[in-house]
Amino acid sequence: MVVETLTNLMTTYPIPSIIILGAIVSTFISVVTKFFTNQERLKEIKEKQKRLKEESKLHKENPEKMMEIQKQMMEDFPEMMKHSFKPMLITFLPLIILFYWLRQIYDPLLGGWWILYYIISSMIFGSITRKLLKIA
Repeated sequence: MVVETLTNLMTTYPIPSIIILGAIVSTFISVVTKFFTNQERLKEIKEKQKRLKEESKLHKENPEKMMEIQKQMMEDFPEMMKHSFKPMLITFLPLIILFYWLRQIYDPLLGGWWILYYIISSMIFGSITRKLLKIA
């Protein structure tokens, strides 16, 4: 009953419903990321990466120093990937199911354009919620 009513609303108002779903899904992903990652450690790594990037700009003429800086930058890459892997595992299956369902609803109405509306709205709302939640 609830799914049927929701589906009827989505087919009646396809573009507003895609925008709302983009906002809901991006907020969900942001909240999962916030609570399943070590935000303090990620901020430390990003600050270090920023500092190394600035340092690399100063040593453009010195290839040896540039290689050393790039090596330092790459050292943190596995840890950053590890931190992003947990939220991805949590959100992956629900998103696959959601997109399958959305495709069934929106493809007959809008063709492949619905995904563009979704991507744009989720990028906008995702950046807003990431800033509000102070996610690294």
